[in-house]
Amino acid sequence: MKEEKHYGLFTAVSMIVGICVGSGIFFKADDILGATGGNVALGILVFCIGAFSIIFGSITLTQLANRTEKNGGVVAYFEEFISDKAASAFGWFQLFVYLPTITVVVSWVSGIYTCMLLGLPNTLETQTLIGTGYMAFFFLLNYFSLRLGGYFQNLATIMKLIPLIAIAFVGIFWKEPAPIVPPELAVPITNVGWGWLAALAPMAFSYDGWTIATNITHEVKNAKRTMPMALTIGPLLVLAIYLTYFSGLVSIVGPEYILAMGDEATTTVVISLLGERGGSIILSFVLIAILGVTNGVIMGILRLPQALAEKNMLPNSAKVKQIDPKSQLSPVAAQIAFAIAFVWMVLHYLTQKSGIMGGGDVSEIAIVFSYLTYVILYLKVISMKKEGVITSPFFGWIMPVFAIMGSAIILIGGIVSNPTYVPVFILFCFVVCFIGYKYYEKKITV
Repeated sequence: MKEEKHYGLFTAVSMIVGICVGSGIFFKADDILGATGGNVALGILVFCIGAFSIIFGSITLTQLANRTEKNGGVVAYFEEFISDKAASAFGWFQLFVYLPTITVVVSWVSGIYTCMLLGLPNTLETQTLIGTGYMAFFFLLNYFSLRLGGYFQNLATIMKLIPLIAIAFVGIFWKEPAPIVPPELAVPITNVGWGWLAALAPMAFSYDGWTIATNITHEVKNAKRTMPMALTIGPLLVLAIYLTYFSGLVSIVGPEYILAMGDEATTTVVISLLGERGGSIILSFVLIAILGVTNGVIMGILRLPQALAEKNMLPNSAKVKQIDPKSQLSPVAAQIAFAIAFVWMVLHYLTQKSGIMGGGDVSEIAIVFSYLTYVILYLKVISMKKEGVITSPFFGWIMPVFAIMGSAIILIGGIVSNPTYVPVFILFCFVVCFIGYKYYEKKITV
């Protein structure tokens, strides 16, 4: 059965922008500023480093994207250009760790902002319950209506830009003094030295998810042309949005206020500008923005078990890859994806309740490791340049070298931010990859 092409360039770009721009910028901006000791210039530098990592990385991956239309996104790149066993290893990591942990965290953040908007008890239990409801809803939406899932992604991407652009624009002309920080909430601006590298961890979360758009490659019209364009345009838009929003936010309330108010800084800014009613309206836009992230990630994870099963990389692959003609997706794959995400939601709740993650969350388990895996693909692009498959020195040498440097920077930042747990997380991810590798190896030798 030939798969229908549902999506164009706009949806592919909006998926990248929609996943990257959302919970991260609203949820992690204060963490980045806190790690830099309130130094705005360092905060801007951190955002630029993030863009540095994904822009060069995405441009490098376009060299692979325009040479395959295989189903599975980055998994397909490993299959096509590295090996089937490496693809299975990476696919297991994405299915069992990377995508579900990001899914549950952005769903949970959606719950947080829903509590803020509706005035509900802002407890972990309420946040988690609402987040689980959102997660289930978007699984059902994207399974039963591919088009509605795509339309919501486009709508959410457009709507989320409204508060970001508004704050950025107002910040340009803002002349009023910054609000006074209550003494009991004040966080002093300090010289953190090299400690600012810890800001790279929340920054990685803010930018993460840009590769998830590759999971819909097989459903994109003229994918060989469209996906490289999307992987180039998307990250550039994300950088522009982040820099203008961050600068505007700092201009209006000042770094001291952001450090003191944390995740509520954006809401406070909007209320001060538009009043309580206006604040509620903009907060609604913020919530839709974060729901757009949730929808985009679920668009990716929903398809992954099916993609892996088509490559015989999962147990009972014959059953998992069977497609329902009405939904054009595999019902078993959807059930598997939701079950894995639900388990991680429970684990997320337990880790937050116990506080063992400190100020972090379960998504940190996967994000740093994912950048390590991309290095393998970047090295492959360099190899293709040496072999003459890629003729351009710019795309075959310069871009992948810078991309590798970006991954190394994020690795360093992750370890600095959490030297106790990040190495353990990396080891855990290696174990998952090893299991996936050995499963496929055993499968093909039987």
